Amino acid sequence: MIIGLVLFLGVHSVRIFAEPWRQVRIQRLGEPAWKGIYSLVALAGLVLTIWGYGQTRLDPVFVWNPPMALRHLTVLLMIPALILLVAAYVPGNAIKARLGHPMMLSVKVWALAHLLSNGRLGDIVLFAAFLVWAIMAFRAARRREPASGAGGRSSATITTVVVGLVAYGLFAAFLHPWLIGVPVM
Repeated sequence: MIIGLVLFLGVHSVRIFAEPWRQVRIQRLGEPAWKGIYSLVALAGLVLTIWGYGQTRLDPVFVWNPPMALRHLTVLLMIPALILLVAAYVPGNAIKARLGHPMMLSVKVWALAHLLSNGRLGDIVLFAAFLVWAIMAFRAARRREPASGAGGRSSATITTVVVGLVAYGLFAAFLHPWLIGVPVM
């Protein structure tokens, strides 16, 4: 899992720590080749992370036992996390205009929520790594491209919220138990 996190989050951290190096590589290789290599490294990292995380669940090390109230809080925090995720993709919505980088904020909320409700060592390492990465990536992105704060269309914002809520409902009811093997409630 650690090797996967290093690969996945490492390649996603190039813009945080090595933007000039990244630009030189893009110029030297060409954007399609850069994106191809980037995608292959990210995919390898994601696969190793998922496999490694599964391995940590086979022989778990418990650090703490979260109270049920924190599990309920996680369920609630995932509502804005999914709305923020959708906001990254719906053009012209006010959420993205106001916040600038809603996907990274979504990762922050997702990781924090899951840190609150999971006390196994593997969970803590996984979600803490993503939380630290999202904090650093958000700060770097805001330095590069500050949020405009400009309005956004109300129709796009309503669409964002509705799609986020539907995605939340589908994920909570069907996809989380099927993909992760853990019922939401």
